[in-house]
Parts: sequence; structure tokens; C-alpha cells
Amino acid sequence: MTPTPAPSPLWMTVLLMLLGIAGCVALWVLVSVYTGRPSSWMAVVAALDAALLLRLARVRPGPWRAAWAALVTGATIVASTWVVLAGLLGRMLGLAPWEAATRLGARHAWVLAETTLGPADFAWMAAGIALAALLSR
Repeated sequence: MTPTPAPSPLWMTVLLMLLGIAGCVALWVLVSVYTGRPSSWMAVVAALDAALLLRLARVRPGPWRAAWAALVTGATIVASTWVVLAGLLGRMLGLAPWEAATRLGARHAWVLAETTLGPADFAWMAAGIALAALLSR
């Protein structure tokens, strides 16, 4: 019988999750800029990434890993949606997405989300969070 490897320290898991969020946000924004659409289906890619990274970090399976995956996927969705909506607004104002993201307020972002995103987009996002939790158990 082979011994199971010890779980990673908490700080390493958090660092790996932050890097995963940053990578998924960058990929999501690139896809959205290329297609000119919110590309909410990328929430499923973010869920797969979160589940894979948690396995690589050797987080023990169970409800805590599922909660971690859902939290990481949710954070990726929020950050990506923020930058994508800022990019759509920034394009009209002649700003880069990262410049517009720093100037976008919460109320304005909510109005942009209501007008830009449809029921299918919210369904993709919910499916991403559910898939992350399901794959991480």
C-alpha cells in the first residue's frame, strides 16, 4: 500500500487558488474581447480549473473542498464579469478594460450586468458554481 501524500499548507492552497483565479480571469477577458460577448460559458472552464487546482493542492475531498471550489469559481465569475463589463463600457469611452475596471462603480456595474447579461448567462454562471462543487466532492 502506498502512503498518501500530506496535504499542502493552507498558505500554499490559497496562493494556488489566487493564481488560478487570475489566470481564469485573464483567459475569460481575452475570450470576451475576442468574441465581443460576455462569454459566460467560461464559468464552466473556471469550475474545472478550480476543481483541478484543489486536487493538485491535495485538499482532502469532502464538503470543505466543495465549498472551496464553489467560492473560487464564484470569485472568478465576479472578477471576470466585472472586467468584461468594464471592457464593454471602456470600449465606448476609449479606455482599456483594466483602466475602466478601476473606474467602474458597484451600482453602475449592476446596471450594466442587468442590461448586458441574459438568463442564459446567469444559468451558465450557476452551472459553473454547481459543477465546481460537484467535481470537488
